[in-house]
Amino acid sequence: MCSLREESPPYTSLESHSRAYSDGMNDELLRVVPASDTCWPDVDTVLGERGDSAQCWCQWFKLSSSEYKEIPTAEMKERLHEQVAGVPSPGVLAFLGDEPVGWCAVEQRSHYPVLARSRVVRAAGPADPAHWAVTCFVVRMGFRGRGVARTLLRGAIEHASANGARVIDGYPVDPAVRPSLTSAEKYHGTVTLFESAGFAVIARPSATRAIMRLELGD
Repeated sequence: MCSLREESPPYTSLESHSRAYSDGMNDELLRVVPASDTCWPDVDTVLGERGDSAQCWCQWFKLSSSEYKEIPTAEMKERLHEQVAGVPSPGVLAFLGDEPVGWCAVEQRSHYPVLARSRVVRAAGPADPAHWAVTCFVVRMGFRGRGVARTLLRGAIEHASANGARVIDGYPVDPAVRPSLTSAEKYHGTVTLFESAGFAVIARPSATRAIMRLELGD
């Protein structure tokens, strides 16, 4: 399990970059930390429980279509394990007490080759090392509707900023336009979620999709 006392390089220190947030709807305290190798069992708990995340292991945006079809799930999982062991971390974890309850993928946009080829993202311009992207949210069953995704996004912004991000993009869906969207289809996040963190819409590639941006400045 992730420990706030684990020894880590300064810019990935779980102690220095851990944040706790009180959810506005209740008195529960959610904590967000950058994922690290010591957190791997917690990453496994969140992503490996069920659904698409247990098949993808946050590799969809990192592989070509043919690679994604050919690589077995076990290798996808091992790739994420290796990525989590690197610095900076490819994502953040949310905890309710000591229980891991959610994951958010956030990295330099250049780490996601699929984004460069996507018709949705092309309008957002070229990537650079200070240009990051939030691509995925996973909240465990039983913990949804309790502010976990909102807390994850705050933590993702702080993690990106601490590692040199000046611009962060998101690619959410808009349930206001299509209320029938399932929970699985909302893994990019929603427009209202990103708006709550200060992101602004910069493009609408389709009625149900938006490109949103947060500029952190110098």
